[in-house]
Amino acid sequence: MRSQAVRFAAGTSGTTITDTIVGRESVAYMLGAEAGQRMVISLNASNLATYFTVFGPGQAPGGEGLANSEMIGPMVPDLNRFDSVLSTSGEYTVLVYMYRSAARRGERSDFTLDISIVGERSEILHGDFADGLQGGPDFLAVRTATAGGHINLRDAPSTGATVLTVAKDGTVLRNLGCRMNEGRRWCQVATLADPGIEAWAAGDFLIEASGGDGVATQLPDMVPVPEVEDVLVPGTAFNATGMISCVRSADAPMQECNFGVIRESPGSGNGSVTIDWPDGGSRVIYFEAGNPVSFDQSQADQGLSMTVTRTENDMNIVMIGSERFEIPDAVIWGG
Repeated sequence: MRSQAVRFAAGTSGTTITDTIVGRESVAYMLGAEAGQRMVISLNASNLATYFTVFGPGQAPGGEGLANSEMIGPMVPDLNRFDSVLSTSGEYTVLVYMYRSAARRGERSDFTLDISIVGERSEILHGDFADGLQGGPDFLAVRTATAGGHINLRDAPSTGATVLTVAKDGTVLRNLGCRMNEGRRWCQVATLADPGIEAWAAGDFLIEASGGDGVATQLPDMVPVPEVEDVLVPGTAFNATGMISCVRSADAPMQECNFGVIRESPGSGNGSVTIDWPDGGSRVIYFEAGNPVSFDQSQADQGLSMTVTRTENDMNIVMIGSERFEIPDAVIWGG
């Protein structure tokens, strides 16, 4: 079973996922929602033995779920369709799989999964955990995928909201309450500087912390976002182009590859880097808050994983299978 976090595009209430499973393979799609909202899920598959199970907060594959798409009932008005108003806030899991007989025969299923979450949320909840919506610590700490990373602090719980500032890995923030939006958890936080800044941060990058001594001021960790426009390189869709060190296979020598970077907004650290192989083809690596978080996975890339190593000279060493890329911070941040 492989797992995948589901994120909606900024300002939207749903998404369509296209994927493939073979044999006993299954995929667990995880997303956040709140009590009182309506979740609708529809599955269309090339193999009619394909179904899904919805698990609520606190439930997990292997145990009992909320509903199974092959059993029509109150939450399943038709085969492979889930439609229900949710009673609990938290993270939900949608597990897509094939029926046992088809799985044993090693059959293949190409499918699309449509997920939407609509409806008004209740009044904001206060004092929540970064990993729950049921009350929690007064303080949260920023924890990024690599040491020295940053996260964006925005003026609303959305990836499309304005970035007010960024916070470094390890920064302690005051917790003002968490919500679910765009399929993920967002926490309203306040910086500990005087005067502080209230903003929203993605809960994926927050862990429980204590206030304690020495955290009254976090000014060195707060980097103002410049209000400038990142222009495009003439004749391209990129904000910057250049060359980085790269290698395509384990037995090949290191070489130089052309790249182009698209920055979502100046100072956010969000965007994508497209690397062109000298012998044809390309690879796209996606960044969030300055950290490499995913890549463009094709059918041929099934099973490949990405690892990131951070060097002392502000370099990200990204490994995707046997591929290696050396991407300086300046590529995504500018400078």
